[in-house]
Amino acid sequence: MIRVGNGFDVHAYDPAAPLWLAGLEWPGEPGLSGHSDGDAVCHAIVDALLSAAGLGDIGELVGVDQPGTENAASTGFITTALSRLAEHGWQPVNVSAQIIGQRPKFAPRRGEAQRVLSDLIGAPVSLGATTTDHLGFTGRGEGVAVIATALITRG
Repeated sequence: MIRVGNGFDVHAYDPAAPLWLAGLEWPGEPGLSGHSDGDAVCHAIVDALLSAAGLGDIGELVGVDQPGTENAASTGFITTALSRLAEHGWQPVNVSAQIIGQRPKFAPRRGEAQRVLSDLIGAPVSLGATTTDHLGFTGRGEGVAVIATALITRG
């Protein structure tokens, strides 16, 4: 049995925070606001995995009211989601995520980010990035949006 789920996340830039995106720190770039490290790629992936399995969403799994989530590394949220999937007999087959924003320039670190997330998830992760040609909040450089899709199977 296979299932597909989608996830979506948005975060505004916060110049006072470090940028964490796709499991990597991006020195010299404005960070993303959020209760955790704000890694919108990880957050969208968590929602895609949970959605595919019918297990809710990131807010139910690691909500802002739960201890230990403030300033937490979002890669840990993926690990928590994977544990939840495994408890219900699911395992990831692959994940794809599309980053939408004017910055950071993603292509030079795409391979590194894909390796980090593939190793973490235990399945291939493909990442893409695009701009909105300066349209909307992402085009004005106010933040980043991410759409993720996960394919899972019963193990």
